[in-house]
Amino acid sequence: MPEQQSPVARPVLSVDVTKRFSAEFAVEAKFDVPAGFTMLLGPSGAGKTTLLNCIAGLWPPDHGQIQLGARTLFDSTSGIAMAPRERRIGYLFQHLALFPHLSVAQNVGYGLARLPAAERETRVSAVLESFCIPHLRRRKPGQISGGERQRVALARTLVTEPAALLLDEPLSALDTATRTMLLDDLRAWNARYGIPIVYVTHAPEEAFALGERVLVLASGRILDRGLPQEILTRPRHEMIAQVVGFENVFDATVKSLAESQGTMRCQLDGAVELETPLTGAAPGARVRVAIRAGDIIIATERPRSVSARNILAGTLTALRQEGVQVALQIDTGVTFEAHLTPGARDELGLEPGKAVWLVIKTYSCSVLDGW
Repeated sequence: MPEQQSPVARPVLSVDVTKRFSAEFAVEAKFDVPAGFTMLLGPSGAGKTTLLNCIAGLWPPDHGQIQLGARTLFDSTSGIAMAPRERRIGYLFQHLALFPHLSVAQNVGYGLARLPAAERETRVSAVLESFCIPHLRRRKPGQISGGERQRVALARTLVTEPAALLLDEPLSALDTATRTMLLDDLRAWNARYGIPIVYVTHAPEEAFALGERVLVLASGRILDRGLPQEILTRPRHEMIAQVVGFENVFDATVKSLAESQGTMRCQLDGAVELETPLTGAAPGARVRVAIRAGDIIIATERPRSVSARNILAGTLTALRQEGVQVALQIDTGVTFEAHLTPGARDELGLEPGKAVWLVIKTYSCSVLDGW
């Protein structure tokens, strides 16, 4: 029987740092990033870019340790502070900073100046092929589209074969179709190379599309961590609910428990009651309930014989079109926001003053910690 080969050990990026900016604010974070995508989410000012800069060596932490596999990149105790160029960490900023006077091929190969010309050309050609842009190699950045410039910037970051990768909202300026294609390219590249990647994003859809794990940063600290489906679909904290797009967040009181059914009744401030998933809250406890606007179904007649447990009567008070979706404001005693398509709006004949019913599944309601 042939000898079984051991799987290749892939380095883990370990971060345990403190970077203080004032008596009121410091970034203090401890986490591990194995091979693959770790998505870093959080509101503006949470410290996400600070963390990336500390890992890259652009900003020294006040104390702590950063380890990449067997290599120590930073250790305040022993005085190790490896220079950024020695860390073998690729870093793609929000602003691409391509050299306008250089061709695409020259931009991509810029970090390979120390290599022999033949090896440099081989690497550049391979990475241009990986990101489907070999036909652009002689063009200047001003002669290509925004999505193509993004591909060039990614190729330039990855051609150096980094041991870890930091991406700071790399696709935020792109349209949905271009973003989707680049996500596919990144996913394919990661499947081939399998290095630790920290990806900062504000877009939940990017976290679902790429993320193998999620870290949520708030006020400089890791608030939650786990699988994308755990963190993003059932948030436990209000800040996370807001970051990942729960437009409806209400104060509520737990009225009763149905433990055998795994549910409980919560009364929103305004007399509306909702059935929600069971939590550890006792009757009388104050909680917060969050619901995505896109998870609310709208009907113009009272629904009958449906599985959803929450059916609320209301009046449509306002609606506005936002791109390819329509946002509705509905008064049920408390105001809900619901999203639907322009086609649904037209077919239902929706306009301010119209009576409607909201249909909300029990498990579309997230009960948040820390009221």
